[in-house]
Amino acid sequence: MRRIKRKFRKVTAELLDMPHDVVYDLPRLTMIGDRQLYIENHRGVVHFSSERLRLALSKGQLEVTGSDLVIRTIWTEEVFVEGLIENIKFFP
Repeated sequence: MRRIKRKFRKVTAELLDMPHDVVYDLPRLTMIGDRQLYIENHRGVVHFSSERLRLALSKGQLEVTGSDLVIRTIWTEEVFVEGLIENIKFFP
């Protein structure tokens, strides 16, 4: 059943010319240098400190580490982080 769903999503994405992050509910990260990070399609903040941000995703978690991290903006599915970003990890 999962195989059929994946094929259907893939065909739908190709036919409708839709981005894969939308079809597969994947996070989209936009990074500006090592100072700003914009993350879309998250499911909530798991942990936040000035050295670490951990976000829940539809499949796994995303961890951002650095120093002087600040959440500038947070919406239902989007978050904008500033600070010195040193590392980004995905945990399935």
